[in-house]
Amino acid sequence: MMKSYLLCVATALFFMLACNKKEYSKTFHDPNLYRQTVKQLNDIILDNGFSPIVASRNYAYANIAAYEVIAAGDSTNYQSLAGQIKHLPQTPKPNGYQKIDYQFASLLAFCTVGNAVTFPEGSMDIYIDSLKQKANDEGMPSIMFENSLAYADLVAKHILKWSKGDNYAKTRSSSKFPVRDEEGRWIPTPPMYAQALEPHWGEIRPMVLDSANQISTPAPTLFDIKDKNSQFYKNVIEVKNTVDNLSDNQKFIADFWDDNAFKLNVNGHVMFATKKFSPGGHWMNIVGIATKIHKEDFNTTVSIYAEASIAIFDAFIDCWYLKFKTNYVRPETAINKYIDDNWKPYIQTPPFPEYTSGHASISAAVAEILTDRIGDQIAFRDTSQLEFGIGERTFSSFKVAAKEAGLSRVYGGIHYVTSCEQGTINGEKIGLLVLNRLQLKNKNKLHAD
Repeated sequence: MMKSYLLCVATALFFMLACNKKEYSKTFHDPNLYRQTVKQLNDIILDNGFSPIVASRNYAYANIAAYEVIAAGDSTNYQSLAGQIKHLPQTPKPNGYQKIDYQFASLLAFCTVGNAVTFPEGSMDIYIDSLKQKANDEGMPSIMFENSLAYADLVAKHILKWSKGDNYAKTRSSSKFPVRDEEGRWIPTPPMYAQALEPHWGEIRPMVLDSANQISTPAPTLFDIKDKNSQFYKNVIEVKNTVDNLSDNQKFIADFWDDNAFKLNVNGHVMFATKKFSPGGHWMNIVGIATKIHKEDFNTTVSIYAEASIAIFDAFIDCWYLKFKTNYVRPETAINKYIDDNWKPYIQTPPFPEYTSGHASISAAVAEILTDRIGDQIAFRDTSQLEFGIGERTFSSFKVAAKEAGLSRVYGGIHYVTSCEQGTINGEKIGLLVLNRLQLKNKNKLHAD
């Protein structure tokens, strides 16, 4: 009788533990949880008004930390970025930690790095605690729980130490960009008349680019507003005429891709700011949509986020180097000064020089990554803007979406067509460079899963 009782108890405990193991594995190996975690960081960046370029740094380091954990746990299918990104030192191995849930650890590494590179300090603490509580509630063995926390912390510290060498801290104390009120030069624009944003971002250490000036880029069109036959005058008039005759669909496209992280609204003496995801944040959402519709597993999802965020990071460095090298005048300034002093763009002109288009550049760079990792001619529905009261859009491919993102800046009245076209060219080159120089997942397995 006693033996039968003990057998029943043992059987019950076995099935209870088996169910718990299945439950925590199901939760933490679900790629939707990683997508939700990236969205948490995206929301913090939004709430705290990070600029698009600084946000790109936050996404890159957090996603790389998560990826390095995954690569350590699945070395058969994934390779560490150490050495592939030339200045990234070898990531610590999980020696001594025999039992690790690598997906759980990758989430924690992402959050720890995200916590450190954003502000206010500890912005992700509550979310991190919720992940830990979920692991405990769903029966993750204590030794696995502790080892996962320890390895996540080890990798996060490694990535954060590496991040400190990218010149970010140095550029915080750099001098402001001198405004030159000269023909053809950028000057602050209404309604904020803000100082130039991140004029030294071209000095940030790239991930894959050898240097900020690696991509050969032609100079912008020569400034010549007085000659109505000049290419510059034609470019300016093209923007003015486009904005003056926008269709409802063109207005919707401009609003959909506006992605203004800090728009100043002025109504009489009342001023208030509204926020939306930055261009990089918008594309982080698209990465989430793409990996979901293609039913990528957890590890592949992490690797695609990491590769996309690296492309965004380097594309912004290339673009910002060019912006402050050329110091090119915005359409709003040229039109107000020489053609119509009452003219306004459809969307708000951001506070930095014009050439090239940052949105065109980073969009094209990510589109190259997604086309390679997910596929060409993959239709998707972008619902990223619904939370801001803007409808969804459907695209036949990632590259079609990227080209529309670039063109939207002309509809918005903040860029010339030539700057958007060149931004797209540079972005494509950077995306391809990332794909050629980095091998995350075995290329033969990319579309076989």
